[in-house]
Amino acid sequence: MKRPLVQTKNVLVTGCSSGIGLATARLLRERGWNVVPTARKDDDLAKLRGEGFTPVRLDLGDEQSTTDAAAETMKIFGGVIGAVVNNAGYGQAGAAEDLTRQMLEQQVSVNFIGPHDLATRFIPAMRKQGWGRIVNVSSVLGKIVIPFNGAYSASKFAMEALSDAMRVELWNTGIAVILVEPGPIVSEFRHNAAERAQTTLLGKSKTYETYYSGEIQRRIRQQKKPDTFTRPPEAVAEKILSALESPSPKRRYRVTIPAYLGTWAARFAPDWLLDWANTRKLPDA
Repeated sequence: MKRPLVQTKNVLVTGCSSGIGLATARLLRERGWNVVPTARKDDDLAKLRGEGFTPVRLDLGDEQSTTDAAAETMKIFGGVIGAVVNNAGYGQAGAAEDLTRQMLEQQVSVNFIGPHDLATRFIPAMRKQGWGRIVNVSSVLGKIVIPFNGAYSASKFAMEALSDAMRVELWNTGIAVILVEPGPIVSEFRHNAAERAQTTLLGKSKTYETYYSGEIQRRIRQQKKPDTFTRPPEAVAEKILSALESPSPKRRYRVTIPAYLGTWAARFAPDWLLDWANTRKLPDA
């Protein structure tokens, strides 16, 4: 379906400390977009300023921070915003039985509620303009689940569902809602997830303590490089650029072979087969 092109190339990109967010901010700026990137930490904000950006502090788990970031962004852009790229998020690893209420609430708050809250703050301006784009960076794990990633998958499944609803609800407003679904990407995501697991999981599981310890150390030491199945963050940035600039954007953009395979499996593979495949990955309890 054709959508009005963004007439003023002002874009907010979240989660720009590294990885997909930083690659996207750089690429969009190269292509003539006025980019406001966000980050949580002072060091990351300083790094973005050093690259010539005007960053905004944003913690999606904090409602006041989201309110302030939206207001500051609109001030920088003079009240006109063309697009929002919801990329920020993190992964809470762990077996379902080891996930506390607090872990789940934080995971959903940052990966789902926060991005939705942020996007909706710009919809009134986009409605008034008659054009705008909201790009939500989801994951292949928003289509299919693997062991020890249930919390992360739940947050991405939720993002997928609400994005689908919003896309239909806004169909005649000129606002396009688009999902980008990466598979394995070379970034700090795995390393950061391992460090979080080290804090939240170690010493708290009677069943999987040994497995957690070994897996955390493996991921912290791991130096992943691009290959056939794992792509650099720039590959996702290119898809985000397409989602923002295409006159007929797709509803979903998938990145990496596993993203396509996972989507196919979620649609066509029977549950018993998926369960069987996933049990092959389980450690001895």
